Amino acid sequence: MGATGATGNALLHSLLARGVPVRALTRTPHQPIPGVAGAHRPGLEVRYADAADPHSLRTAFEGARQLFLAMANGPAQVELETRAIDIAADGGVEHIVKISAPAAEPDSPVAVSRGHHAVEEHLRRVGMKHTILYPYAFMQNLLRLAPAVAQGALLGAMGEAPCNYVDCRDIGDVAAAALTRPDIAGGTYTLTGPEAVSHPELARRLGMVTGHRIRYVNLTPGELRDHLIHRAHMPDWLADHVTEIQQLAVARPEIPTGTVSRILGRPPRTLDAFLHEHRDHFRR
Repeated sequence: MGATGATGNALLHSLLARGVPVRALTRTPHQPIPGVAGAHRPGLEVRYADAADPHSLRTAFEGARQLFLAMANGPAQVELETRAIDIAADGGVEHIVKISAPAAEPDSPVAVSRGHHAVEEHLRRVGMKHTILYPYAFMQNLLRLAPAVAQGALLGAMGEAPCNYVDCRDIGDVAAAALTRPDIAGGTYTLTGPEAVSHPELARRLGMVTGHRIRYVNLTPGELRDHLIHRAHMPDWLADHVTEIQQLAVARPEIPTGTVSRILGRPPRTLDAFLHEHRDHFRR
């Protein structure tokens, strides 16, 4: 699921590179899937599926043994993911690889993380084999900062707190390992890049990439939330989420893990390499 999203698409390419037959599920099957040239690529099957449409899930899961479960965060996420798990179990799926979130705890200060915990608990009750991935901040989400960076500013409410960043392509490669290697399947893995970087340091590196001075503007959590709602036009729940995860990083300093290296046998992609690769995106 999520074949057109950043992580799901990365997984799709990783599986195709391994020669693994894969079914890409999308709500828009007649539109091109990013990076895939044509629907007739060997080993690739594209099917319609909408998490809000149980019949489409039953059809999409037919004959599948494993499921990659990743959905966009949102108010209905717990309902949609638990429904997908139940339909997958009824349809004979044997193993689910789920994208979760750090601090997925029943009393987490991050509402979305509490939801992921509820989904994980449902997976355990169903009794299916499952692998849980806890990726930290997606490097790809930094591309959304481009308009502010173009104006010479990076806004946040993290002070000097370090933030773990991880490239979605590394998450996809780890998910592919979980789907194809019995020694990895069934585990729980926290995924980060090789370093945790503060917002002031991120602003400095963006300045080096763009050739322009980028200043970090540290706001209070309330100021950040108001900015996200009234200036960035985020829905309330998403503005709350962004504010909550930044405050979590302040309360629980983030430390990189070596999980990606241990599973893949190579270092994870670096933040500097990602910023250089996308430097034109950030330039004015």
